[in-house]
Amino acid sequence: MDIKQIQKEIHQNAVEHGWWEEERNFGELIALVHSELSEALEEVRAGKGYTETYYKEDRPDKPEGVPSELADVVIRVMDMCEHFGIDLEEIIQIKHEYNKKRPYKHNKLF
Repeated sequence: MDIKQIQKEIHQNAVEHGWWEEERNFGELIALVHSELSEALEEVRAGKGYTETYYKEDRPDKPEGVPSELADVVIRVMDMCEHFGIDLEEIIQIKHEYNKKRPYKHNKLF
């Protein structure tokens, strides 16, 4: 499955589960992506390994951990992109090609 198809499926699932019943502003959507990144950081601060996936007793079907939180970041971004008509697969390819041509550390000393 390609990124375009995954993006469509993720958005359709979000719509079917009520996440788009009310219009959300762009700032709120960005904040939700940021919150998932913060949750990943909190997993590390709690001593969880970067690749560790675990399950809590009260939610044995819900994966927890850094990988799960980073997946949530990607899911939220893909959902947003589909909602706003952004072809994420295409822009990733464009940006990757651009980044390959950039100078080492973008000519920065830090």
